[in-house]
Amino acid sequence: MLSKLESVLMPLAEKIGKNKYLIAVRDGFLLSMPLLIVGSFFLLIANFPIPGWSDFWARFFGEDWVSYFAKPTDATFSIMAILAVVGIGYSFAEQMNVDKLFGAASAMVSWFLIMPYEVLLEGGGSVKGIPLDWVGSKGIFVGIICAFLSIHIYAWVNKKGWVIKMPEGVPPTVVKSFAALIPAGVSMLVFFVINIVFAMTPFHSAFDFIFTILQVPLLKLGNTLPAMVIAYIFLHLFWFFGVNGGSVVAAVFNPILQTLSAENLAAYQAGAPIPNIICQQFQDLFATFGGCGSALSLMIAMLLFCRSKRIRELGKLSLVPGLFGINEPIVFGLPIVLNPMILIPFMLVPTINIVISYICMSIGLVPLCSGVAIPWTMPVVLSGFLSTGWQGAVLQLVLLVLGIFVYMPFIKMMDKQYLADEAKATAAQDDDDISLDDLSFDDL
Repeated sequence: MLSKLESVLMPLAEKIGKNKYLIAVRDGFLLSMPLLIVGSFFLLIANFPIPGWSDFWARFFGEDWVSYFAKPTDATFSIMAILAVVGIGYSFAEQMNVDKLFGAASAMVSWFLIMPYEVLLEGGGSVKGIPLDWVGSKGIFVGIICAFLSIHIYAWVNKKGWVIKMPEGVPPTVVKSFAALIPAGVSMLVFFVINIVFAMTPFHSAFDFIFTILQVPLLKLGNTLPAMVIAYIFLHLFWFFGVNGGSVVAAVFNPILQTLSAENLAAYQAGAPIPNIICQQFQDLFATFGGCGSALSLMIAMLLFCRSKRIRELGKLSLVPGLFGINEPIVFGLPIVLNPMILIPFMLVPTINIVISYICMSIGLVPLCSGVAIPWTMPVVLSGFLSTGWQGAVLQLVLLVLGIFVYMPFIKMMDKQYLADEAKATAAQDDDDISLDDLSFDDL
């Protein structure tokens, strides 16, 4: 059974892991991640989940003190699509073996070429300008498509040799600039035509078309419990076979989660009801604790219920990194990889976490994640408190304890096996030891 499963999953994981489009999306979003986290810290300070926090600081800095802290958040989340387009364009240009910097710039300009420069006013009417909706979360999917298409055009022209070549002695920067002129120009021309074509349709722009036809259905699908559970089952199956499941699944699923988080954050800032249960923070903070498999529960179970030296020492070494979401010592040291004895709880505990968290949030026991970007390395309980208040911290603690007891019977079976192995090793060592008491001169 395991060999058949491995024969199916390993080639699939290898193909996904080497897919240049998914690599570009995965690496491209990393450009925006540190900036979004920094912006979230400012928002977190302005909206710290303690009663009376805002009123306390208003006494010293005035009623508008929150607006100053909101500015760094607006400077990151409100333009997250720009960061994504530049990052994906840069990464995909590297995959296509063309100049990364000019490729990223070409992708961004092509994206802006098809954007409608119209900002709707609350009282009716509109003015010319760049709408924050489209450079924010709503424009991400259009940006991904534009980045891929523009870089493909750029690489095609470059491969044809339609570039301006400068004589020797010209500075390298000038050479690269002129070499990019025709490929970037052709890419812009294509998107110029695309903009005209969509302007003649009922959608009026490519942004409205893709948002209506593609992005809205994808967000509705991604914001469902079955989609989350299925994604995490595959994620942990990949890890079981030694493939980084987080990287494989994240390339497909994270753009959806990040868009849902941005919608939550916009509603949170506006004081409106938060719309999405499932989002990036739901995945990072409530699906697993201590890395894949919710391994922090496993580490604690190892220390509480096991007696073999191997498991206890590994548990001690892994506990501190596990508090910050790093669990490679357990994955490869216990091991979890290709260990059928631990596969069931490894997949079951995250699934239980997801289902219980979803139910608790859907019935109102725990507030929904606000969309504030809490680092995935934030320790359990503290991360839940910062994301949803004390209710989230309690939920995390309950799930952590529940996971300990799910892992307990399975890790005790492994402990029994390791104890037997250690006893055999000790007996073999005793047999090999030479004692002077065993020597007799009568044998000479």
